[in-house]
Amino acid sequence: MDVSGGSGQPRSGNDESAEPQAHPKAPAADPADSAAGEPTGPTATGPQAPGPGAPEPETPGPQSPPPATPGPDETPAARDEPVRAAPDTPPGTPDPDTGAAGDTGARPNPPSDGEHASGPAEPPGPTEPPAPAAGPRHAAHHTGADAPRHRTEAHTDGPGRPPQRRPEPGGGLLMGRPFGVPVYVAPSWFLVAILITWVFGGQLDRVLPELGAARYLVSLFFAVAFYASVLVHELAHTVAALRFKLPVRRIQLQFFGGVSEIEKEAETPGREFVLAFVGPLLSLVLSGVFYAALLPVEPDSVAGVLLAGLMVSNLIVAVFNLLPGLPLDGGRMLRAVVWKLTGKPMSGTIAAAWVGRALAIAVLIGLPLLTQSLGSDAADDVGMDTVMDALLAAILAAIIWTGAGNSLRMARLREHLPELRARALTRRAVPVQADTPLSEALRRANASGARALVVVDGEGAPASLVREAAIVGVPEHRRPWVPVSTLAQDLTDGMRVSAELSGEELLDALRANPATEYLVVEETGEIYGVLSAADVERAFVKAMARPS
Repeated sequence: MDVSGGSGQPRSGNDESAEPQAHPKAPAADPADSAAGEPTGPTATGPQAPGPGAPEPETPGPQSPPPATPGPDETPAARDEPVRAAPDTPPGTPDPDTGAAGDTGARPNPPSDGEHASGPAEPPGPTEPPAPAAGPRHAAHHTGADAPRHRTEAHTDGPGRPPQRRPEPGGGLLMGRPFGVPVYVAPSWFLVAILITWVFGGQLDRVLPELGAARYLVSLFFAVAFYASVLVHELAHTVAALRFKLPVRRIQLQFFGGVSEIEKEAETPGREFVLAFVGPLLSLVLSGVFYAALLPVEPDSVAGVLLAGLMVSNLIVAVFNLLPGLPLDGGRMLRAVVWKLTGKPMSGTIAAAWVGRALAIAVLIGLPLLTQSLGSDAADDVGMDTVMDALLAAILAAIIWTGAGNSLRMARLREHLPELRARALTRRAVPVQADTPLSEALRRANASGARALVVVDGEGAPASLVREAAIVGVPEHRRPWVPVSTLAQDLTDGMRVSAELSGEELLDALRANPATEYLVVEETGEIYGVLSAADVERAFVKAMARPS
C-alpha cells in the first residue's frame, strides 16, 4: 500500500541537539525507568547495571556522585543518559548474527506501502515492524537476483567482511524466486483451493455429469490455474516496481488473492499510476487470451469449461481491482490522480482510503442484493445462498475496510519517519581498553554522562561494542574482576552506521544487519556514539502513536 511522508521535525527519541556535546552535564535518571521499578539503591537484589543511583562499593577508584532525580516531565537526552540497569533486551537471548547470549535483532520495520493485491479483494498489507513493521508493514532497488544483496551492501562500510544477507521474510510455502523475488503460498490459500474445488465441482456436475468424481480433479486444476493467473497479476506489479528501482520484499498468495510487498513508494504520481494499473491490465489481457483460446474449443468439453471459467475469473479480478478505493489497485490509481492534482501524496492517500471505506460499505450491502437478484429461483436454494452471499460480502467488506485503514495509518506514520535520525537517537559512548574492569568502565561512563561502552585497540580504533544486556547479567560484586572484552560483540561492517542516516534509510540499514547495538560514525570515520536498536524501536512506536 502506498503511504507518503512529510517533513515534520518533532523529536522522536530525545530532545537533544543533533550536534555532539564535548562536556555533557551530569545525566538525570529516566523517569520511565524509575516507574518501571528499577532498583537504584545498594540493597537492590538481582543483576543490574550501575546507573545514577546504583553505587558500586567494590569498584576501585572514586565513585561518581548520583545526579538529582528529574521531575516527572523531564526527558533526558539519549546521548547524555548513563548506563542503566533496565535492559532493552533480556539477558540470555541468543544473537541472530553471533549466537552470543543477550543480543537480539528485533527492530521495527518500515511500513510496507507498496502492496498490491489480486483476486476478489486485497488483504490488508502486513506490518513488519516497524520490523513492524515493517512493518512496518518502502530504498533503492536493482532488478534481478542481485537486488537483495545490493540492499545489504548499500549500508556496509569497508571491504573487511562480506555483507550479511537480509533474513528471508517467510510467510508460507516458498514456491520460487522469479526476478529474484520470493513467492510464498500462505496456509490460507489451501482453504480457498478446497472451497473453489468444491464449488466449481458442483457446477461441473450440472454441465458435465458424465465426469463423475473426476470433476473434483478438474476443479482442483481450475483452482491452481486461477491462482497462477493471480501470480501473473502480481508479477506485473513486481516487474514494474523493479523497473522503477523499487525493492520488492516478497509475493504472497493468500486468502482472496495475492499481495506484492513493495517496500518503497513511487517517487512520482505517474509511476504510482503505472505501478497500480499494470496488474489489472495484465488480468484483462489474460481474460482476452483465454477467450481467444475458447473460440475453437467445444463449449461443453472439459477444456471449454476450464477456459470459460478462467476467462470470467480473470475478468472479475481485473474489474474488482479497478474499483477506486484503497487497498485495491484502483484506489492506488485514484491516489496517484489526487496526488498529481494537489501535489500532496498524503491528500491522495486520504481521499483513496475514504473512498475505500465507502466501497466496503457498498460491498457489504450491495453484493448480497446483487447476487440474490441474479441467483437461482429455486426456493430450496434461496436460504443457503443468501447466507453464503452475506458471509462473503462481510469478509470482503472487512478486508477492504481494514486495508483502507492500514493505508491511512501507514501514510501518517511515514509523515513522521524523518524524525528517526541516527544523530538524535545515538547514545554517548566512552572508549575503553579491552582489559578494563567492567566496574571501572561503568564509573567512567557515569562520570562523563555516557550510556555505552566502545572497546578500542591500542591505536584507539573501535574493535567491539559492550552489550547492554550482558552488563546487566553481571552481578555488582563481580564487576571489578570482569574485563569488558568478555561482554563485547565484535564489530562487523554492517554494525557501523553513518550519523547522517534518518527515516527509511536508517531503518533499512538496521534491518539489513540485525543487532542490538550499532557504532555510529561521522563521515570522517570518527566515533559519534552507539545506537541501540531498542531506542529506535521506541522512537518508531512513539511516531506511530503521534497524530498527523
